[in-house]
Amino acid sequence: MPTVSVIYFSGSGHTTKLAEAVQKGAASVAGVKTNLIAINGDDIIKGRSSNDEVFAQLDASDAIIFGSPTYMGGPAAQFKAFADATGAKWYTSAWRDKLSAGFTVSSGPSGDKLSTLHYFFTLAMQLGMIWIGLPELPMNDKGINRLSSYSGVMAQAGQEATDVAPNAQDKLTGELLGKRVAEYAVRLKK
Repeated sequence: MPTVSVIYFSGSGHTTKLAEAVQKGAASVAGVKTNLIAINGDDIIKGRSSNDEVFAQLDASDAIIFGSPTYMGGPAAQFKAFADATGAKWYTSAWRDKLSAGFTVSSGPSGDKLSTLHYFFTLAMQLGMIWIGLPELPMNDKGINRLSSYSGVMAQAGQEATDVAPNAQDKLTGELLGKRVAEYAVRLKK
């Protein structure tokens, strides 16, 4: 049974809502197990994430989907602390050929979210992973991929409550990414 893990940091709960949507999409694929893993700031010791249980879950995964809000043009420091701790995975090629994808949230329609997605992509390439993008055209009646991102999911949320933002269209886009990654994980497992 393929396993898709969604690992993310959320500062105000908006990224959590998007992570839940991504997981929901992955879980909609028959025969796929999912893990929803929040990066906990308390696990960061001397600037690096240190949680053996989390890394064991990721090691056992066939796909890892990265998520973070975009802060000041890049991923949150807490996500970066996690990413920096993957150095041992790089050195041993432990995540080589695992599937990967990413999602991010910021207050502006652009908000330099592409920089965060490219950070995830570069991290995945460093680790020898296979990146899954988002092929959804933005011109549709459901609002899917309304921010027109093909590298991963971009969502918009400012100071609104988490039951308002990200909006339904952005969460649906997240679901589609999760489903796409899970479908490829099933294919890869065969």
